[in-house]
Amino acid sequence: MNTRTIERWAPWALLLAVVALWQVVCSVFAVSEFIFPSPARIGEQMLEYRDIIAQHAWRTFWVTLAGFGIAIVVGVMLGFLIGSSRIAYAAIYPLMTAFNALPKAAFVPILVVWFGIGVGPAVLTAFLISFFPITVNIATGLATLEPELEDVLRVLGARRWDVLVKVGLPRSMPYFFGSLKVAITLAFVGTTVSEMTAANEGIGYLLISAGSAMQMGLAFAGLVVVGVMAMAMYELFSLLERRITGWAHRGSQSM
Repeated sequence: MNTRTIERWAPWALLLAVVALWQVVCSVFAVSEFIFPSPARIGEQMLEYRDIIAQHAWRTFWVTLAGFGIAIVVGVMLGFLIGSSRIAYAAIYPLMTAFNALPKAAFVPILVVWFGIGVGPAVLTAFLISFFPITVNIATGLATLEPELEDVLRVLGARRWDVLVKVGLPRSMPYFFGSLKVAITLAFVGTTVSEMTAANEGIGYLLISAGSAMQMGLAFAGLVVVGVMAMAMYELFSLLERRITGWAHRGSQSM
């Protein structure tokens, strides 16, 4: 078995081991399902309420993608602005860092006042929590262009715009895809948090409803579904990263 095959199956083997250990602990110590349900109980609840879970999961999924799509557009544009100008970098970056330090859950009540309970606060929360990594990575990719490379291109007649668009942006693609894999998981967090306080549908709403009814197996099933959706999107971006920026990882792939 070669290294690549081991790397491909290692996460699944670890996941299986964790689930098996989880089940053994719950069975041996007779842990109450109201405290910590076993994987078997979570699976039963998932099958029993599969239609309800699917309905809430679909709502969380498309709302997350809507907020994430806005985050990509805003993040790329803002990152390009910050990375292409030293003045913009010095002026905007510290303010963005301070904004990112604010707890995004605190914005949910404000968004409810502005947009009401429903899709609006969830989309905007997903956007607010996920655009920062995209902006930072695009800005970093552009701002760290080697001065020698830029000088050579200038001597050859390239304008500043040509350097940024034809060299800077392609060079930033590995940073960009790395940020997407982080940002999509944050977007699911933002959507779920918003749905827990400002929605009547979605996985976040399901978690609150299941917890109130003491259906902990159903609540954990909702968490599992969010994790699966986030992992699926992570793997999708990993696949796109390997296809589009394979040149940046050629050295590591040959090891």
